[in-house]
Amino acid sequence: MSKKLPSYAVPVGVVGIVMLLVVPVPAWLLDILIVINIMFALVILLTTMFVKKPLDFSVFPSLLLVATLFRLGLNVASTRLVLSTGYAGQVIASLGQVAVGGSLIIGAVIFLILVVIQFVVVTKGAERVAEVGARFTLDAMPGKQMAIDADLNAGTITEAEARRRRAEVSAEADFYGSMDGASKFVKGDAIAGIVIIVINIIGGIAIGMVQNGMSINDAVSKYTLLTIGDGLVSQIPALLMAVSTGMIVTRSNVDADMGSMTSSQLSQSRIAVLIAGCAAIALALIPGMPVVPFMVTGLSLIIASRRIGARQRREAVIAQAAGQAPAANATDSTEDLIEQMRVHALEVRLAPDLVELASGTSDDLLSRVRALRRRLAMELGIVVPPVRTRDSVELPPSTYVIKVAGTEAGRGIAPPGKVLALGDALEALPGTSTVDPVFGLAGKWIPAELRHGAELGGATVIDRASVIITHLSSVISNNAARLLSREDVRVLTDGVKSINPSAVDELIPSLLTLAEVQRVLQGLLSEGVPINDLSRIYEALALRARVSTDPDGLIEAARSALGPVIAERHLKDSTLRVIMIEPLLEQSMLEGMRPSEQGPQIVLDPERLHAVMTSLTQARTAAEAGGDPVVIACAPALRSAVRRLFAPNPGDLAVLSYLEVTAAHPTIETVGVVRALDQIPV
Repeated sequence: MSKKLPSYAVPVGVVGIVMLLVVPVPAWLLDILIVINIMFALVILLTTMFVKKPLDFSVFPSLLLVATLFRLGLNVASTRLVLSTGYAGQVIASLGQVAVGGSLIIGAVIFLILVVIQFVVVTKGAERVAEVGARFTLDAMPGKQMAIDADLNAGTITEAEARRRRAEVSAEADFYGSMDGASKFVKGDAIAGIVIIVINIIGGIAIGMVQNGMSINDAVSKYTLLTIGDGLVSQIPALLMAVSTGMIVTRSNVDADMGSMTSSQLSQSRIAVLIAGCAAIALALIPGMPVVPFMVTGLSLIIASRRIGARQRREAVIAQAAGQAPAANATDSTEDLIEQMRVHALEVRLAPDLVELASGTSDDLLSRVRALRRRLAMELGIVVPPVRTRDSVELPPSTYVIKVAGTEAGRGIAPPGKVLALGDALEALPGTSTVDPVFGLAGKWIPAELRHGAELGGATVIDRASVIITHLSSVISNNAARLLSREDVRVLTDGVKSINPSAVDELIPSLLTLAEVQRVLQGLLSEGVPINDLSRIYEALALRARVSTDPDGLIEAARSALGPVIAERHLKDSTLRVIMIEPLLEQSMLEGMRPSEQGPQIVLDPERLHAVMTSLTQARTAAEAGGDPVVIACAPALRSAVRRLFAPNPGDLAVLSYLEVTAAHPTIETVGVVRALDQIPV
C-alpha cells in the first residue's frame, strides 16, 4: 500500500484543491495549507537549481498547473474567511502586521513591488524564453532525427541507442512545448492576484460599512490590512514559481547542476576576478564611500583570484602528466608500437589549421565521412574501410592529404574561413585562384562572407568539408580494387552464403579459391563495375571456372552476367553513344594478340599504334564535345586487351563488348570510328 501512496497523492491533492473552492475551511487548517504552499514552491525552486538537464524535471509543467490551482484555491478560502469573520489565520495576520509594520501604505508598496517583479520582469522573460525555446526545439527536431538515422546507418550507434535518442528528442520537444503553454499559467496567476486584491478590498470595505456598521476608516484599516497580508501570502509562492519557470527554461542541456556550473564558469578567468577586486578597493578610496564593505569585498575577490590561479596551475600540471603518460607507455608497449606501425587502408591527414574540421564543431567532416562510406558501399558493393583522420605538422598550412595503404593518393587545400567558388565569371571576386582536384575545373577560394554574392553571380559555391569529401570519394572510387582486402571478400561471401548458399558452395573452394575470387572482384572494381550483385557474379564464375580459371576469362564471364548494369551506367536518355573500331583494324588486333603475365596484349608496330591512338583521340574529342558520356565497343575476345591498350588507368574511357552494349537494349548511336594509318581517309 505504501508503494501506491505517491501515485494517489496528486489525484487526491487535486480533489482537495477543488474542495477549497466550494467548502469553507477553518483558520487553523488554512494556516497549515498556506505553509505547505510556500514550502512546496520553495522545494520546486531548489529542485530546478539542482537538476542537471531540464528533461530531468519533465513533470514541471504539470506541477506548475497544480501549484497555480492550489494557490487560487487558497485565495478563495482566505477571501471567504476575511469577508465572513474578519480573521483568516495567524499567517495572514502576521504578514499584515509584522511584515509591513501595520502600515497600509508600506504593505501596498511591497505588494505592488512583488507584482512588478513577478509580472513585468520574471514572468515576461520566462514566457518569451519558453516561446522561443519551443519554436527552436520543434524546428530542430527533424534535423536531430536525421542525425540519429545517419549515425545508426553508419553503425556508430546501436538500434537501442537510436531508440533512446529518438525518445529523448521527442521528450525534449514535448517538454518545451508544454513549458510554452505553462508559462501562460504564471502570467495569468499574476493578473489574477491583482484582481483578487482589488475585489477583496472593495468587498471588505462594503461588508464592514454595510453589514458591520463600521466607519470607513475602521473598515479600510481592518480589511485592507488583511487583504494585503493575504496578497503577500499568495504572491510570495507565486514569485517563487515564476522564478522556477524562468530557471528551468533558461537551463542548457549539460550534465551538471546550476551550482556546479556557476562555480566553475565564474572562476574560469582569474584575471576577471582580480580586476573586480582591484575595482572594489579603488571605489573604497573615493571620499564619502563606505570603506569597510568595499575593502572586504575587494580583498575577498583578490584572494579568490589567487586561489583560482593556483588551482589552474595544478590542473595544467595534472593534464601535462596525463598527456605524457600515454606517450611513455606507447614507447614501451609492444602493442602500441605495432598499432603505430600499422598501415591504414584509408587516411586523411590535415594541416594543424584544418584540425577544427574534424572536431565536430565546424562543417562536421567526420559525420560526412560516415555518410560517404555508406553511400559508396551502396554504389560499389564493398565495405569501405574506416577512414583515419589525424593532423600532421609536416603539411603546409591549409593542406590536406589523402592516403591509400600508406601512399599519397590525393592532395588539396581548404583554407580556413574560405569557400570554393566554381564558374566562369570569378574575376570580380577576391580570393586565391585554384583548380578543383577532382574535376579539374578552374575555381577560386573566396571569403565565406561572400558566398551569397557569388551564388547570385552564377558561381557554384562549395564549403571546405564538401571539397575534401568529394576528393575522398573520387580517391576511394579510383582505388576500390586496392581497398578490397581478402578479409572483405570473406565477409561479403559469408553474406551471399546466408541468402544463396548454393552459389557459394558450388564455387568456393571446389572451383576457385578465395584469392582467385578476390582477383576477379578487383578486376571488376578497377573498371568501375559495382559488385553489389555477388550472387549473379558467383553463379557466372562457377560456370566459367569449369572450363578455365584464367583471370581475364573469369572477369569477362562476370561482366557478361552484369551486362545490363554495366551498359546502364553509360546511358544518356536511353541512348548509348559508342565509338566503334573499324572491322579490318579489329581483325588485325585479334591476330596481333599475345599472352602476357598481365593478360592478353595487342602488339602493333609503333607507326600503326600511333595512328590508332591519334584516331581514337580525334574521335573521342569530337564525341565528348557535347558533354555526354561515350564508350568504346569491340568484340568480346578483344575487350580486355583493348582496355589495356586504350584506357589503362581508372576513370579513363570505358571499353564494352558488343554483348554488354546490347544487354540493356538501348538506342545505340555511333559517334566515331577508330581507324589505322592505312585506313585514314586522305
